[in-house]
Amino acid sequence: MFINKAADGANNICGRNVSIFRKELGLSQRELADRLQVNGLDVDKNAIQRIEAGKRFVTDIELSLLAAVFSKSADEMLAD
Repeated sequence: MFINKAADGANNICGRNVSIFRKELGLSQRELADRLQVNGLDVDKNAIQRIEAGKRFVTDIELSLLAAVFSKSADEMLAD
């Protein structure tokens, strides 16, 4: 059977790092959503909240744009 969740049951493995990197930049969830929208990703504050909580899947396109906003690599976004 195919399992598409992280070991802890989350729907993504980057959410924790999204939260950490966002806070390091001093951004609110709304401000992060705004930056992503400027880069062409249609998300809102609620989507960021769900990503950080591990309740929302993250596509490779979203991961790439998140990494760009944080000036991080995809590997850094997925690091434990």
